[in-house]
Amino acid sequence: MSKRELSIAFQTDKRAGDYIDLAKLVNQYAFDAVTVYCDAPYQPSYGPLLLMAPHIERARVGPAGVPPARMHPIDIAAQTALLADLAAGGVYIGLVRGGWLAEHGIRALDPPITAIRESIDIIRALLAGGSAGYDGRVYKIAEHVRAPYPLPASCVPLQIGTWGEKLAALAGEVADEVKIGGSANPDVIPVIAEFIAAGEARVGRAAGTVDLVIGAVSVVDEDREAARWMARKAVSLYLPIVSKLDPTLAIDPELMRRVQSHVNAGEDEQAARLIPDSILDRFVFAGDPADIIEHCERLYAAGAQRIELGTPHGVREAATGIHLIGRHVIPALRGCLSA
Repeated sequence: MSKRELSIAFQTDKRAGDYIDLAKLVNQYAFDAVTVYCDAPYQPSYGPLLLMAPHIERARVGPAGVPPARMHPIDIAAQTALLADLAAGGVYIGLVRGGWLAEHGIRALDPPITAIRESIDIIRALLAGGSAGYDGRVYKIAEHVRAPYPLPASCVPLQIGTWGEKLAALAGEVADEVKIGGSANPDVIPVIAEFIAAGEARVGRAAGTVDLVIGAVSVVDEDREAARWMARKAVSLYLPIVSKLDPTLAIDPELMRRVQSHVNAGEDEQAARLIPDSILDRFVFAGDPADIIEHCERLYAAGAQRIELGTPHGVREAATGIHLIGRHVIPALRGCLSA
């Protein structure tokens, strides 16, 4: 059986103590990984991860994902090395092109695929103890530049987050994982897997070398209708954008314009009411524990190696949803999890 894992992810909008409390909470359960996001204008990933790592004994930790346009690859390598010094279960690095950068005054790197490739080269060279010297199209780094800090004891896995054919193919060449972010749709998995396979074949890697991760908004509650309503409100914020990325769906653009209009006006309930179940279930994990278990089983069957249950987890507080996942979802899926 191929590797199958379950991870949990958090938005970086919290006080320092909240990250520590969440780390202690998730450490009670057999999650394979704990992820934090790196979305502007929220806190960058590594501060929260450094707070959480000392309290997580088993799961690996990492960001999903960091845009090199927001953090230079030299800094990504340095922060990763520091995090590895604290993370008993290991670390990983997630890279993305980044969305909505211009809205926050962040200049996108050009060409973007080349920027990701060069970032990976620089990060890996530094973490392996080599020279970061680089004369690329995007990055120019002097030959004498090396990591002046303690290095991780082992190679750090690298994830690329994307829906795109070209970046997924690059991941097939050089990465360990691809994450489809903002999706819970089994039908999209074989499409992205085909993009990855093209890159694997291009460099002679065996098909299936690169693992596929899928993750989205998650709300779990004993009251399944309350969970689904909360998920509708949460997903309405990004659904008009991410719905355009899924090549397996044909969603009415006028409907998405109406959702976006309500979101822009701060009318989350009106936006949520427009989202039918048929769309909701392609972009969120929502309902009672049995709903989540069934949804995860379908994603594993479609070819996902890891499923990531993202913020907000609970209807009123994250802890309620996390306890339900830990006490019911993980044990029910134990037969198909690597744990």
